[in-house]
Formats: sequence, structure tokens, C-alpha cells
Amino acid sequence: MKFIDLFAGIGGIKTGFEKVGFDCVFSNDFDKNAKITFDLNFSNPMVLGDIQEIKLDDIPNFDVLCGGFPCQPFSIAGYRQGFKDEDGRGNLFFDIVRILKEKKPKAFLLENVKNLKTHDKGHTVKVIFEQLESLGYKVDKDVLNTIKYGNLPQNRERIYIVGFLEQEAFEKFEFPKKIKLTKTIHDCLENKKIDDKYYYNDKPLYEKLKDDVIKKDTVYQWRRKYVRENKSGVCPTLTANMGMGGHNVPIILDSKGIRKLTPRECANFQGFPKSYKLPDIADSHLYKQFGNSVSIPVIKRVAKNIYKALNK
Repeated sequence: MKFIDLFAGIGGIKTGFEKVGFDCVFSNDFDKNAKITFDLNFSNPMVLGDIQEIKLDDIPNFDVLCGGFPCQPFSIAGYRQGFKDEDGRGNLFFDIVRILKEKKPKAFLLENVKNLKTHDKGHTVKVIFEQLESLGYKVDKDVLNTIKYGNLPQNRERIYIVGFLEQEAFEKFEFPKKIKLTKTIHDCLENKKIDDKYYYNDKPLYEKLKDDVIKKDTVYQWRRKYVRENKSGVCPTLTANMGMGGHNVPIILDSKGIRKLTPRECANFQGFPKSYKLPDIADSHLYKQFGNSVSIPVIKRVAKNIYKALNK
């Protein structure tokens, strides 16, 4: 079965779907730095450009539409403007509707921040459901946390919206069940010498961190004025704004000192395979890309159930 990957980023959803047997025929994003990372890892290059300018004739036929459409307008970490987002990102959902209406694939998967569910007192998700159901889709949603559904030690709650044209497929589909978390943060940390640039030991911020960052089994965050300790022993949600200043990158203590996670470690906390390559671009771009991406094991489990539902 074929799928398309809209707002593809660095190919997190693509990786999850391909692992269960789907074939990606089209990927699109407008971020040129994400394209660098994407093209380094996949044989079919990303189509770079604004989705609003993508012509329907340029998209091959497909069975499933996937899209982690921009979450910043709905995010607690963003501006919560939703469809009124001044950059127009909130309205990109309607381009998904435009493509679904014309192509009528068998199913879709949309991913966004948990806050979408309650945004504008529930009105936003109500509009989304109305739009999708008006096209003939049977629609369902669930909020899945990576630590409960992906066996990854990252606290990451995301809403997943699925839709099917056929009632039979819709009734066959179910969201994944919870699984036990067996991995610790140490399973995601690099087992090698880390570059000095990631350490705070000789930097001004060290004095503000040293009295609070004291455990090696804990992930911390610097919140501009204070240190936040993650009490549950997992990594806090990786966010896109990690690329907008080191203070947003989670912090750990190792045998050498206090440091922030490396981009590779952020990839590990999202479940990217060890074979996934990181290009030689600024760390700020890589942090943003992994914070913007998805937890691949969760995507893989949802994709597997979509595959089952569509296969009679």
C-alpha cells in the first residue's frame, strides 16, 4: 500500500510506516534544512515547497495520507492561536482537507500536540472532525504517550487522528494498547566520549546548575531562572524550540560533568534507528528537527494497525 508524507520533516512518520510495509510515494516539507537531513537518509528526495502551492496533479495516487501538521499554533510551547495563527500555519490543515477531497485515499493519520484536543475549549478539534467527516471518513482519535506506548523514556503526549472511508476498516482498527517501559535514559545516551562543546563545566550557566543537577539517572531542564528535575526518571518532551537556545535542551550529569543532550541522543529518545545519519549542519537545526519529529515506535504501532484494518 502506498502513502504520502505531508509536513514530512526529517522522515519520522515515513520511517514508522515503511517499517510495517507501506511504500512512500511522495514527501513534502518547506524546511530546507529538514530536506538536507531527509535526503541524506532516503533514496526518494523530499519535494521542497509550501503545501499551499503543491498542485494535486503533482501528487501520485496513494492509499493513506500521513501528516504531522504544524503543531506550534496549538501548542502550549507555541502561541495557542490555532486556526488564527498569524503565520498561516494553523490553516494548513485545510490543505490536508483539499488533498483528501480530491484524492479520496482509503485512510489517513494525522498527528499533533495533545493540546489540540482542548484548544479553544474543544472547538478546534470539533471543526477538524466535521471537515473530515464531511468527506465521508469515519474518524477516531486518541492521545498516546511515548513512555506508555513506545517503550521509550520520553514523556511525550501526542494526539493521533485516524480516518477510514470504509466502515469495515474503521471497525477493524484499534489504537495500540499500553506496553511496559523497559528502557531507561541510559539506553538513549551515547556510549562514547562527548565533545566538550556540550558541557557547561566552564560556562557561565554552570554556577546556576551545579547545586541542582546532582543525579546521574535524571534528566533536567534549565527554565531560564531555575532547574526543573524530571521526577519520573525519563526525558521531558523534546520540543522544536530546543533549536532556539541551549537552555531548552534537556540536561544530564555524567562522569565528566553537566551537559546537554547531543543531537544523536535526541534522535535516540525519539526512536530513530542507529543507522539514521545526521548531516554536517548546525546543532540548532538538528535539535529543532528532532524536537519537531515523532516517536517512531509509536508511529510504527499505529501504522501496523492501519495496515491490518485495510487488509481484508
